Amino acid sequence: MYSKKEGEFKLPKYKTEFELIVKDMMEHNTVQQMDQFRQHYDTSCYEHCVNVSYISYRICKKLKLDYKSAARAAMVHDLFLYDWRKRQDGRKGLHGFTHPKTSLENAQKIFELSKKEQDIILKHMWPLTIKFPRYTESWVVTFVDKYCALSESFNHYFKKNKS
Repeated sequence: MYSKKEGEFKLPKYKTEFELIVKDMMEHNTVQQMDQFRQHYDTSCYEHCVNVSYISYRICKKLKLDYKSAARAAMVHDLFLYDWRKRQDGRKGLHGFTHPKTSLENAQKIFELSKKEQDIILKHMWPLTIKFPRYTESWVVTFVDKYCALSESFNHYFKKNKS
């Protein structure tokens, strides 16, 4: 897992290739703004996206899938740029159902995305988003997103209970 505090991955085997794939995204000012928003307890939205991106990259590479599209789409799958815990004027619908579309719209403003990358971002909240992911890589990111959310939550509770 990636931690901005530590600044590196615990499993750095493919770190160099991974970073080359998502470097432009990780360094983009808009993407870095995700670090201002908390995603799951102690994990920022930016850290969460890096975690999902890196694990999706590793799985897709191992399975000989399109690991570049998976890594890139996962890096911006939560590019919604607001605190989802606070109700804001103008935002309609529940966050879990609406943020994939918002994230896709935000990502398309700054990056050129393939149809596969668009599907990954738009469908990563399945089954809430109802429509099935179209590509195997979309399924990978969907399940990795859930895994990371649970892992980040458990890490918070384990740290909390230790102290």
